[in-house]
Amino acid sequence: MSALPSYASTGQRIWHYTFRYVICGFILFFLIAPILTIIPLSFNSQNFFTFTPEMLSFDPAGYSLKHYRDFFTNADWQQALKNSFMIAPAATIISTVLGTLAAIGLSQSHVPFRRAIMAILISPMIVPLIISAAGMYFFYSRIGLQGTYLGVVLAHAVLGTPFVIITVTATLVGFDRSLVRAAASMGADPVTTFFKVQMPLIIPGVVSGALFAFITSFDEVVVVLFLGSAGQKTLPWQMFIGLREQISPTILAVATIMVGVSIVLLTILEMLRRRSERLRGLTPN
Repeated sequence: MSALPSYASTGQRIWHYTFRYVICGFILFFLIAPILTIIPLSFNSQNFFTFTPEMLSFDPAGYSLKHYRDFFTNADWQQALKNSFMIAPAATIISTVLGTLAAIGLSQSHVPFRRAIMAILISPMIVPLIISAAGMYFFYSRIGLQGTYLGVVLAHAVLGTPFVIITVTATLVGFDRSLVRAAASMGADPVTTFFKVQMPLIIPGVVSGALFAFITSFDEVVVVLFLGSAGQKTLPWQMFIGLREQISPTILAVATIMVGVSIVLLTILEMLRRRSERLRGLTPN
């Protein structure tokens, strides 16, 4: 069904289709092209960051999985991957618990200064990351957390918590609080009411926030450069070294894998968003 009404003028139709197919197409290309370019380059059989004549002529000899083999067999890359999978899940769990509790607490009408508290809690999203990292460095240095796994995990949890607060708060907007009162009137305690009534309805927002927190931690490099040591070197840190010191094409293979992981996570987010809308009655199905 066309979005244009039947009485639209010729000029309106020209502008509509120009904006829809030309301008939007150009913006989409501008955003996606740099990401898509690295995917074929990651299969380059040579140690180059450009398309070779063999690749441009689609010669099988121009393509190889050598950079992927290097990623899965190189000790430095595997240690960085291991660190990322140690730090990101731990930071995600802390962010999810704190962010969910904060969102539920701030959704109560009797809490004073709710807007001010919310602004403080989501400030890590607004403050430039280099400033947050410098502040954390001086604070963690005084309490002995600089250069430790716990310090990096807590720092990433601070960065991920705002995403959980925002997504859970958005889910709570459509939450029917009469359900909580009904559960209380039936004798359920607050903990039982939370896990049996409230949590199943807000779980899409909680999981969405957790996925955002995981992506934030898994892709973060500035804070870990300030707070981490060689023992806490994560995957983005190793990619940064690969660009700055080694010019290693393996980063193209790693970037391609991370793009694939991001696509999977975004697909899950979209599925959760649609489920949340169905539960809240915003869509017919």
